[in-house]
Amino acid sequence: MPITSSAKKALRQSVRRKARNIIRKDAYKDAIKEYKKLLAAKKQQEAKAMLSKIYQSLDKAAKTHAIASNKASRLKSRLATKLVTPPAPRTPSMR
Repeated sequence: MPITSSAKKALRQSVRRKARNIIRKDAYKDAIKEYKKLLAAKKQQEAKAMLSKIYQSLDKAAKTHAIASNKASRLKSRLATKLVTPPAPRTPSMR
C-alpha cells in the first residue's frame, strides 16, 4: 500500500484510468464481436455499416492510449479485409 500522499494520489489516478481503459477496450471488443456475427450471417451491408462504428471506437481507444495506435491500425486493416474477401475453403489435411 502507498505511504506518501503523492503515492496515494497516483494509486487513485491509476485505478480511475484503468476503469476508463477497460470501458474503451470493451466497447471495441463488443463491436468486433457483433461485426464477426454479421459476417458469419452473410449480412454484408449491415457489416459495412458496422465497420465505421468499429473504426470510431478503435480510434477513440488509440487516442486515449487504451491501446497502441499500431494495434488499432492492424485491427482495422484485418477487419476491412474480412469484409472484402470471403474466408478460404479449408482443405482436408493429408495424413
